[in-house]
Amino acid sequence: MAKSSGVDELLSQCSGRVYANLRSSPLVELAIQRGEGTFADNGALVVRTGAKTGRSPLDKYVVRTATTEADVWWGAVNNPVAPEVFDGLLAKALAHLNSNDLFVFEGFAGASPTHRVPIRVVSEKAWHSLFARTLFLRPTADELAGHKAAFTVIQAGSLAAGGAAAGVRSDTFVGLDLDRGIALVLGTEYAGEVKKTIFSVMNYLLPRKGVLTMHCSANVGRKNDAALFFGLSGTGKTTLSADPNRDLIGDDETGWSDDGVFNIEGGCYAKCINLSRQNEPQIFDAIRFGSVLENVVMDPATRLPDFSDQSITENTRASYPVFFMPGCRMPGVGPHPKNVVFLTADAFGVLPPVARLTPEQAMYHYISGYTAKVAGTETGVTEPKATFSPCFGGPFLPMHPMRYAELLGRRLAGHEAACWLVNTGWSGGPYGVGKRMRIEISRAVVSAILSGALDSVPLAPDPIFGVGVPVSCPGVPAEVLQPRATWADPGAYDARARELAQLFKKNFELYAASCSPEVRAAGPL
Repeated sequence: MAKSSGVDELLSQCSGRVYANLRSSPLVELAIQRGEGTFADNGALVVRTGAKTGRSPLDKYVVRTATTEADVWWGAVNNPVAPEVFDGLLAKALAHLNSNDLFVFEGFAGASPTHRVPIRVVSEKAWHSLFARTLFLRPTADELAGHKAAFTVIQAGSLAAGGAAAGVRSDTFVGLDLDRGIALVLGTEYAGEVKKTIFSVMNYLLPRKGVLTMHCSANVGRKNDAALFFGLSGTGKTTLSADPNRDLIGDDETGWSDDGVFNIEGGCYAKCINLSRQNEPQIFDAIRFGSVLENVVMDPATRLPDFSDQSITENTRASYPVFFMPGCRMPGVGPHPKNVVFLTADAFGVLPPVARLTPEQAMYHYISGYTAKVAGTETGVTEPKATFSPCFGGPFLPMHPMRYAELLGRRLAGHEAACWLVNTGWSGGPYGVGKRMRIEISRAVVSAILSGALDSVPLAPDPIFGVGVPVSCPGVPAEVLQPRATWADPGAYDARARELAQLFKKNFELYAASCSPEVRAAGPL
């Protein structure tokens, strides 16, 4: 961490108390004493994030310098900000924090000893420090003694950035100074901003060393067969990778190096709207003392979380250490994957529940990253909306998507991993007409993939999207495998399918020039 940032000076001269690397119990006690949260009867700390209950992607910035000019993918994802604007906001934040008690977490991102990055999170609230403790990798006593952060996140969520007067869009500011190793979070107390800030940092640092960083979960079976699950929030990464018959490596952010795959985090950040022990027992039971519940409503009589209540937001969240999950793999490393699954929540209701992709189709769909943004995940999103997010994680890519896609292509080819497209979205019609795919069907699909039950099943090419649809799948009704058969009006299906196919083609025009003719030809027919 560069001395010129002023953070080290802040921590040494702060007029308030500095609580560094506290364990969970004192952090929970301090959070309750300070009125930041309350206890639920299941032991979790329940907190509110204020006006912002999701990420603010329009307020994400990267400092534009001679170094980042050529490396960063500038545009809507990475808004450029001048160094002097960032420094002005940093000075404002340091002055604000100087009069407050501060909480410091020091640890790591990346379970691989070769590729981990030492990080530090400085926050003005105890619960934010507990969140960091649940989510990132904790150091041993010896590691802590010699810890020197390569990247520091400064979280001053109660401080408004200042909007146009400060040189930015609004009162929310999430900025990265990649040269100096500083991130600044202002005007939002949604903890997911800190999580995704560190992920963005890893997406910048590791691929330049040949390590693929991915927005995906990973698990491994009893035969040491690893699998990856790609997909944006709400597509089922956390739910479907939490399998009692497999060990969880990580639920959201994964690296793939020459040695295999590894968890980038040390915890899980699960959506918990409508969570139940019946449908998601591992996640349900992981929410206990030492975990944080964001914007979850408690039943006033039982003081238990009411996971069905979305009066605050649909984007209710639970964070907890990965070792709270039974069967998690510690440390979070595994072999090269045998299966790679692309999850999509298709709001058009025209994609099959499962399809096998050729290597060229895998590249096409990875670059496309089609899904639906789920209500509540981002500010202003109130219902599912079709979207394309390159690499199934566009908002977190500091560099051009092709940098990551080329790395994935080399990994898939080098390790002969099978690639699948799984629709966890709508069936029988589009959103508002059809119904969301039942979790039992999605689980049956994934189980068939991982067990090898689909390896020898004949494939029927989808007439519009060209992907190979298995003619049968254990646990999935035959008519569900062919989405056209689930619609009351086949003609309406054809029209919607053609509409989505055109959206695929239009979106892919952004990347076609960088792809091989084979990949360009792998899209909808």
